[in-house]
Amino acid sequence: MTHSFHPVHSPKLEPELLQPWYNCREYSPSPRLESHVASFWTMGFRPVPDKLGHRVIPDGCVDIVVNLLSPYSRKAAYVVGLTTQSEVLQFSEARSLFGIRIYSESARSILKIPPSALKGERIYLEDVLGLKGMYWVEEILAAKTISDILTVAEHHLVQMLADSDIAIPPLVYQSMQIIYDRKGNLSVTNLANQVHCSERQLRRVFNQELGLSPKEMLGIVRFQSTLQEFHQGGYSSLVDLSLKYGYYDESHFTNTFRHYYGKSFKALIRKR
Repeated sequence: MTHSFHPVHSPKLEPELLQPWYNCREYSPSPRLESHVASFWTMGFRPVPDKLGHRVIPDGCVDIVVNLLSPYSRKAAYVVGLTTQSEVLQFSEARSLFGIRIYSESARSILKIPPSALKGERIYLEDVLGLKGMYWVEEILAAKTISDILTVAEHHLVQMLADSDIAIPPLVYQSMQIIYDRKGNLSVTNLANQVHCSERQLRRVFNQELGLSPKEMLGIVRFQSTLQEFHQGGYSSLVDLSLKYGYYDESHFTNTFRHYYGKSFKALIRKR
């Protein structure tokens, strides 16, 4: 089943990153995984004496990241939980990474732990999946091409989902589907009413499962939905874009965007 939420990341939005020493690509999952995996991705660059950097922004997803330059499978891969602010990776040392971007509501089924256990931390994959995680990374490091890496990743993810009997709490899952369908453009009160529970209960289950409040998740999905429209060129003005996604005014939109992206929306427009 095709997922309705497709987060956008900075390499698609910042043309100055189109450099011969930098490469970042995304790959769509197969139909059997597209309701669980937002994308596979690769990123590689050489060190450069510049102030440019790769900006990681909140996307409501959990990532498995593999260091393809690692000589050993042990500690070559780690899991990154949900984030609420941007981070800039400086191009100070050579990197070659492969990543799996997992929707938050599918993370528990794959990793056997809730995203809340990962918030604010990077945890080695073998500490999450044990020897199975190490063997998986060994196969990825031994792969010769990106096509081979994708085949290995898909095979293991499908197997892990088939073997899993762990699922996200129904209240959180139902809430996330509404958040995606509404592109984050609703209040916590409205969301709680639609899933027939109190706001207090909703906050409790979100924090227990995701490590984020419903308000934070709504904000991230709304921000990402705004980015998607900007990337596709489907807006006529900053005012129209802010009103469409329920921001109180242009100032509210500008402050929220800077909070999640780390720079102003107008600065991004100038680069485009």
